[in-house]
Amino acid sequence: MRKQKIVIIGAGIVGASIAYQLAKQNQEVTVIERHPASALEVTEKSFAWIHTTHSVAPEYWHLYDAAVEEYHVLQQELPELFIQWHGALTWGDPALREPHRLQKLNRQQIEEMEPNLQDYPNEAIFASEEGAVDPIALTELLLSKAQEYGAKVQFDTNVTQLQQEDSRLVGVHTSKGFVESDIVVLAAGMGVPRLCNPLGFPVPVEPSPSILIRMKTANKLIRTLISNAQFEARQPTEHTLLAAEDYIDESEENGPATVGKRAFETLRRSLKGGNQLELESIKVGLRPMPEDGYPIVGFHDHMKGLYLAVMHSAITLSPLIARLAASEMIHRDLRNELDPCRLSRFKDY
Repeated sequence: MRKQKIVIIGAGIVGASIAYQLAKQNQEVTVIERHPASALEVTEKSFAWIHTTHSVAPEYWHLYDAAVEEYHVLQQELPELFIQWHGALTWGDPALREPHRLQKLNRQQIEEMEPNLQDYPNEAIFASEEGAVDPIALTELLLSKAQEYGAKVQFDTNVTQLQQEDSRLVGVHTSKGFVESDIVVLAAGMGVPRLCNPLGFPVPVEPSPSILIRMKTANKLIRTLISNAQFEARQPTEHTLLAAEDYIDESEENGPATVGKRAFETLRRSLKGGNQLELESIKVGLRPMPEDGYPIVGFHDHMKGLYLAVMHSAITLSPLIARLAASEMIHRDLRNELDPCRLSRFKDY
């Protein structure tokens, strides 16, 4: 196995996952991050639901089916990794993939599972295998382990240009100098199009804003992860409650602050003891959303040494896709599991 110089741009969950998989297999890994720490872009604002049962195109089912098992493998490798395997309780959501390891609950069962709801549906779906993580802690842990295996991490470093010679990338120019590479991995989220455009290879990724609302609570109000038409919420700690909302626009009536406050008030009304909730923060994350909503992963067809890794559902899919991507880079043997994720599926790219 040849030791390669692999530069990873981006220290969010995607870049950290790939760095860990490559470094533990003796590759010469350098991670470059423009912020002073990891996970400060969309990873930090992620609701971090390991969500495997929502509706996806059939050609991607195998990735979501394998995602949970990959997290269990990762937990065995890294005993420090804490995952809340509390399951997800959903109702009023037609976008679930039936009958994928889902349990139908009646009203009595829902009340027993979540005793602090003010109102109960007659029926709900429980996905017992799903869970959630602390996205910042996970990213930091993966980077730390990658460093133990020899990876280098450069924070506060801007990538200014990808250096090509003929049809091959040979390195990256940064605010702190040139870094030579055999492979450059673009895991920079919304930074990926910006870096690819000067090469003449645009990537169809657009920002998809999401809103994360953090609240303080004196007591445990939610036991599982709850998703319904009124709210999407989970409780990562005894005294912290998180809610996720879709971004609407920047208007006064639908801006992030207003949407966040509405979600806060909804939870105060929807939970017994909800009046104890205190609003802590409202943050907007710019998720990198490929044109069709599915990951773009793999070597670029026309630029040797360029590997793309940009995706939605990054928390769910990163550990699995990182392992497959590392295998492709190290062994130069394309993994058919990633075939639906290739950039070439977009006709204009």
